[in-house]
Amino acid sequence: MNELTSLARSPRRIRQSNAIAALQALHRLGRLSRAELARMMGLNRSSSGNIIAELTAAGFVREVQDDATKQSGYTRAGRPGILLELSAEAAFFLGAEVGVEHITTVEIDLAANIVRSTIEPFDARSVPVEEAIRRAVAQAFRDVPQHKLGLCEGFGLSAPAQMDGNGHVSIGPILGWRDVDLNELTRAALPIDVPVLAENDANAFAIGATYTQADARSGVTMFMVIESGVGGGIAIDGKLFRGGRGLAGEVGHLKVPDREERNLEQAIGLGRIMDKYRSSTGRADVRLVDFLGDVRDRVPAAIVIAEDWARMLAFAIVQVSRLIDPDRIVLGGSLAELYPLVAARVAAHIRELQAPTFPIPDIVLNESAAYGSALGAACMMHQRFLSLNNERFADDPSEGNASTS
Repeated sequence: MNELTSLARSPRRIRQSNAIAALQALHRLGRLSRAELARMMGLNRSSSGNIIAELTAAGFVREVQDDATKQSGYTRAGRPGILLELSAEAAFFLGAEVGVEHITTVEIDLAANIVRSTIEPFDARSVPVEEAIRRAVAQAFRDVPQHKLGLCEGFGLSAPAQMDGNGHVSIGPILGWRDVDLNELTRAALPIDVPVLAENDANAFAIGATYTQADARSGVTMFMVIESGVGGGIAIDGKLFRGGRGLAGEVGHLKVPDREERNLEQAIGLGRIMDKYRSSTGRADVRLVDFLGDVRDRVPAAIVIAEDWARMLAFAIVQVSRLIDPDRIVLGGSLAELYPLVAARVAAHIRELQAPTFPIPDIVLNESAAYGSALGAACMMHQRFLSLNNERFADDPSEGNASTS
């Protein structure tokens, strides 16, 4: 709890720091008593009580009856008392992923629970970047009631593009984007004035997976997003590792040996796989769901393609494993749903490609594989809300500073 204590005792914007420390503690640990929350924040009951009263009055925190069966790791002697919890419905955050062939959106609440998600076909390569963003914003806000708009606390956007920490895209070759400011374009398209952040799709996927799953916070995790392109992100002990220029983990550009395709992205990306499948079936109208169904049914033409995909995925995993020695590799993106159908073949190819003395990382399909990048974009805004970047809880000079004794 050192991080929470440090934040609560920060000399900068003490009231803001204390409020955020309280929200962070309730988000991470769930329901807490007033005494427990004060201890997590490193404050006395009186000082923490003032912060709790303000958060309760603002609607972000509420009191609930203690129910011992709902606690996680906490036991209390005596009669059940009153606990504090986040009011999940008090705020929401939107995330959108602009993919090559689809737009995905996610809404999460103040407790970071997924409220709704949508995935709709969209050819991002056929329109300017401004139109793609406008469509993503429209899709995200489409089902938000007018009276609820004021509860939105941020909009996150992800896309398969190389960009810096300020949302400036240097190049998005698959989408045809170059030298664009996604933060600014997104802000201009929004119907309301809220904070905006843009991120590479694989990095966003990594953020979402680590932010919402406590057991993913330790060790080294490699995240791979397999869509039309192949993106990668690395998290170390739950924190995104960007590398020197924000490109760490970009496995899609690995060169593959003795292949018609020049790199991994071209070899196992959705476009290449579907081109092969359409050619083998002679049908132009087949979709990914059809291909997955044929693999599941052991249709020979589909199995040949899936076997080649498994071999190239194994090649990528071996290269990644030798470079960063991950504890686990988490797969996301629409084509990642092929992995459970060929997991045994991937494992067999890995054993063929590397010495038996090297460990094989755990390989798992993320439970939100289809919309993980959009979820991560929403989680970025939730994370920002629970940080000192959120000015909502900044000190009011006329009120003075809260005590930290």
